[in-house]
Amino acid sequence: MRALFLSSASLALVMLGSGCVSNKKFAQLQSGYSDLQNQYKVLDGKYQTSQRELSGANTRVQSLEEQIASQRTGLAALQAALDKCLNSTSQGNVNISKLVDEINASNRYIQHLVNTKNKSDSLNLVLTNNLTRSLSREEMRDVDVQVLKGVVYISLSDNMLYKSGSYEISPTAGETLSKIAKIIKDYRDYDVLIEGNTDNVPISKQNIRNNWDLSALRASSVVQSLQNDYGVDPKRLTAGGRGEYNPVASNATDDGKSKNRRTQIIITPKLDQFMELIEKAPEPTDSTAAVQ
Repeated sequence: MRALFLSSASLALVMLGSGCVSNKKFAQLQSGYSDLQNQYKVLDGKYQTSQRELSGANTRVQSLEEQIASQRTGLAALQAALDKCLNSTSQGNVNISKLVDEINASNRYIQHLVNTKNKSDSLNLVLTNNLTRSLSREEMRDVDVQVLKGVVYISLSDNMLYKSGSYEISPTAGETLSKIAKIIKDYRDYDVLIEGNTDNVPISKQNIRNNWDLSALRASSVVQSLQNDYGVDPKRLTAGGRGEYNPVASNATDDGKSKNRRTQIIITPKLDQFMELIEKAPEPTDSTAAVQ
């Protein structure tokens, strides 16, 4: 990359020395290049933050599922202990009432976790159904909607969004983006990550250094369109680029490259909701140990 930059700089100096461009034009190009570098650093910082938050959300989902399994195991142990107390002749010091209360508390917490997970799954299902019903058959050819681990992924092909090698939104993409924006605005308790992806073909465009730049610029274009054209709250939006390093198919074929050139709109529940669930877990007691 440095060699490419030096070559470009050297070419620019040669062109300047040979009179191909004026000093003013060269300064404008240099300033534009610096601005792009600064924009890329800002986008990359936001993207890294969103990746950490997305990873945290997935971790919280897994933690909730583990807590459900753990609580069920604890419930079985408490029930066995209670049965032992009821069938034993040496119940003396066992507080059966306390065991019953603890079993009931565990049952309530398990049901709370199950209800919350079911509610999240139901909201994701409704969101997905509402989106797919709003899209035409032609639009669905360029849009793929999936729900994975409590997260909604909307994948848009670059053929629909942009011209080849460009990060400017195509006029034909407006109707599809407007439908997606309506869904996003209807579900206000979700954060939205826009993630750009490319194939492995090197980009050769002025002021776009590589596929990292292209993917980040494309994600930024979608974010700004959702904000400026369709009124989505920018505080809920994050733009990031993954370049060619998150393929979903082989780049050895044209079809695989076409699948890899995509922009994903990732809709995730807010992290503070998961933290509230974890904090509501019932405090452990010594009643289980008392009946061993």
